[in-house]
Amino acid sequence: MKISLKTIPHVSNKIAIELNKSGAVTMTKGLEPVAYEAQKVLEENVKKEMALEEKVNEICEANEEEIEFMLADERQLFFMIKKKLAPEYGVILNYEERFSDLSHKILDELYEEDLIHFEVSENRIKNIIYYAITSFLADSSEIEDAVMEKIRSYKRKFIPGTDEFEILHEKLYREELMKRGME
Repeated sequence: MKISLKTIPHVSNKIAIELNKSGAVTMTKGLEPVAYEAQKVLEENVKKEMALEEKVNEICEANEEEIEFMLADERQLFFMIKKKLAPEYGVILNYEERFSDLSHKILDELYEEDLIHFEVSENRIKNIIYYAITSFLADSSEIEDAVMEKIRSYKRKFIPGTDEFEILHEKLYREELMKRGME
């Protein structure tokens, strides 16, 4: 599952919380700076992928007539172009490898900024970060379903995409995260 810009603050908080709970790390300046550094690394990665996808879209649009003439599967073509350009943009498409790479980058950033101290192996800390990312993403679809169910249960109907809907969605999403100890 992809990390989106919208979920990055929540994933970052989960990383900070899991590192703190692990007992393997001493945080020198608290949870917030750790979450902030994780957020910066994740945002940089997501923005690289967004730039890659924008370039792929441009290529597909520039060749739209040829794609239609050849009756090519646009989704498959999109992925093939994305796969070809990914190294140029520094994007790892395999999620397991990407999350492992992100875990290393986050650990490096936290260590360089002197936000954490640890006496265990770097690999153990990286695994805690990796677990935080993957477990959040696994839980996020459940959370999204619970939030949408609550919104549908209201007597008043909220229209997706409106400011009212987005505010309510974010409020319920945060409540659901807190209820699960992820915020």
